[in-house]
Amino acid sequence: MTATERASAAGTPAAGPPRKRGRDVQGTKRLAALLLSPTLLVLALVIGYPVLAGFRESLYARGEGLDADGFVVEGDRFAGLDNYTAIFQGDRADAFWNAFSNTTFFTLTTVVLETVIGVAMALIMHQAFRGRSIVRASILVPWAIPTAISGLLWRWIFQADGAANALLRQEILWTADGFPAKMAVVIAEVWKTSPFIGLLVLAGLQMIPRDVYEAARVDGAGPVQQFWRITLPLVRPALLVAVLFRMLDVLRMFDLPAVLIGVNQKSVETLTMIAWFEASNLRYGSAAAYATVLFLYIALIAYLFVKLLGADIIGEARQHGRRERRRRA
Repeated sequence: MTATERASAAGTPAAGPPRKRGRDVQGTKRLAALLLSPTLLVLALVIGYPVLAGFRESLYARGEGLDADGFVVEGDRFAGLDNYTAIFQGDRADAFWNAFSNTTFFTLTTVVLETVIGVAMALIMHQAFRGRSIVRASILVPWAIPTAISGLLWRWIFQADGAANALLRQEILWTADGFPAKMAVVIAEVWKTSPFIGLLVLAGLQMIPRDVYEAARVDGAGPVQQFWRITLPLVRPALLVAVLFRMLDVLRMFDLPAVLIGVNQKSVETLTMIAWFEASNLRYGSAAAYATVLFLYIALIAYLFVKLLGADIIGEARQHGRRERRRRA
């Protein structure tokens, strides 16, 4: 008796011929590609073309020069990788490495502080107490304020005769060029964006069943053990997404330090600010080179973050699919 006859005798439908299954798979793939093609086209126009256009612009330089015959030539000229070599080794190397260090410093300090404060906010907002809705609304107010307005408010606080110096009873030049300016940007950024992480973590907390905590209390787990062994592992996906978004935002920071401290201040100058400064002086090739380097830096950080801290969902799904197909076969 063949496999088809045995399957029919057992009452289970037999699998179709291999050719038919292959045609079904190919048809499904073509349908998926057809349905995804509008989205891919929009992404190519919105993301792909600007990236390629910016990289092409970084290979050119604008200005006056002399050709091989000694005549003056104006306009764009092909410069190759000169804009990139000038960033790392030329006369603009010091400004680049200063902006690079500032960007990295702001990213590390603000994201760490925002994560700790945001998780604490989420735990407070998740508790059941009288006036919880008022507390949630008040915590989210800083996130709703536009960044430029937030920078102006904090600039007023950090003035020489502002509330910060009055509270500390010291004369600190927060808005001048120096380390206090860095701290002013960090404080303002953490105050504004910590509610964002708190909001996403709160959404993850609300998805945890209360039965899990009740079972943990029955087993004798205290609040600290519940947080480290139940709360934090279960909200980890939402927390990683929030931290990743915040890292990408801080790496592109521009408006808050520009409004709070000002442009061309070495202590708070970021990669986005230096690219804007080059573009405002009509050095579009150099500005495009800075933007390309920043894009690669952000892509590298995002890849390492997902690879090292995020779960390999695609790989696990493929392995699970292979095991399931072997079991069915």
